[in-house]
Amino acid sequence: MADTAKSTGAAAGAAGTGSAAQPGPKQPWVGTFVGLVCALLCTFTAVGMVIPVVPRLVTGELGGSAFEVGVTFAVSGVTALLVRPYAGRLAQQYGCRKVMMLGALVITTVAGVYALPLGLTGLWTGRFLLGLGEALLFMAGSLWTVGLAPQDRRAQIVGFYGLAMWTGFAVGPILGEVVYRAGSFTAVWIAVAVLPAVAFAVVCLLTDRIARGAQVSAKLLPRAAVLPGVSLLCGSFGYGVLVSFGALAMTARDIADGSVLVSAFGAAYVTVRVLAGRIPDRVGALRVVLISAVVEAAGLALIAFAPSLWVAALGALIAGGGFTLLYPALALITIDAAPENERGAALGAVTSFFDIGVGVAGLLGGILAEFSYTAVLAAASVAALGSLLAGRTAAARART
Repeated sequence: MADTAKSTGAAAGAAGTGSAAQPGPKQPWVGTFVGLVCALLCTFTAVGMVIPVVPRLVTGELGGSAFEVGVTFAVSGVTALLVRPYAGRLAQQYGCRKVMMLGALVITTVAGVYALPLGLTGLWTGRFLLGLGEALLFMAGSLWTVGLAPQDRRAQIVGFYGLAMWTGFAVGPILGEVVYRAGSFTAVWIAVAVLPAVAFAVVCLLTDRIARGAQVSAKLLPRAAVLPGVSLLCGSFGYGVLVSFGALAMTARDIADGSVLVSAFGAAYVTVRVLAGRIPDRVGALRVVLISAVVEAAGLALIAFAPSLWVAALGALIAGGGFTLLYPALALITIDAAPENERGAALGAVTSFFDIGVGVAGLLGGILAEFSYTAVLAAASVAALGSLLAGRTAAARART
């Protein structure tokens, strides 16, 4: 998910951003980029704020089950998956700024839908709108970032853009817990409305000089993307389980503050990506996939059987640190396997498997959670090892 910007970057490069991709010396690309990062950070902090609140809302206020908690989180992921290819096309056709503003506006309305007394149907409607807004805002911002960044710094700049989202996911649950305890569901909904409104205002002040009308690949799933995508799906399944059921698993063991697990995962993800983001280039993609899969699986297993919050938080840190380098390694494998004219589309397709993994985690995890939260987390640990098998097979095919 966070890495969608990278795949979009490749696609945009392949599509011919020629005249607009390189800013002239007078173009204030740094200031514009800072604005994009601020908008993304505000938006995904709001998205993260509801993570510890939604399970309470579903199981407490609405009388729902653990399965319905999973469905609630899955709705936004599946929606984003379906909308993302079209969001990129809209951004190239109508301009990144307009599509980002539309996405921020849609997300702002979500809080109002949450607040309406419409039961689970209303909540799922809000999650649908959230997935729609996320796809529009993030994909348009990704294309905008790619167009702004100088050629020799493109990967670095786009990587920082993606990390803004993960920082929001790390800070959001903590802020959501604080606001909920200090106020109520209503206080959370107000904050969730204000933050994307700030993002909307920031984007309004930016100037979009990125060229429009570039061709977009119509091939949604190139063959080279299938195995790396399956590998990413296995890894993202663990993240989806942690978001949907981590706090509930801790509550079932009479452990408070379980929402900190998502923040710990996000903090490790950001830290390792910043400090060790070049490791796949230096030691080889396959080696990183193998290590990432084992490390993430170990972290999830630790959470599954954790007797205390501190042990579970350590497991979340380990799992986040392992998962963060999985996508860059799989991206390198995909590039080696794909024909040059399909590389952008292949990377975009691989990234879409992240949302599939999160959606499957919500649905399948919800079924398992009816029997045992430990079983859900243990299944996520086993699934993470699937990244190893699929990634290894993909690397072997890339070499041939």
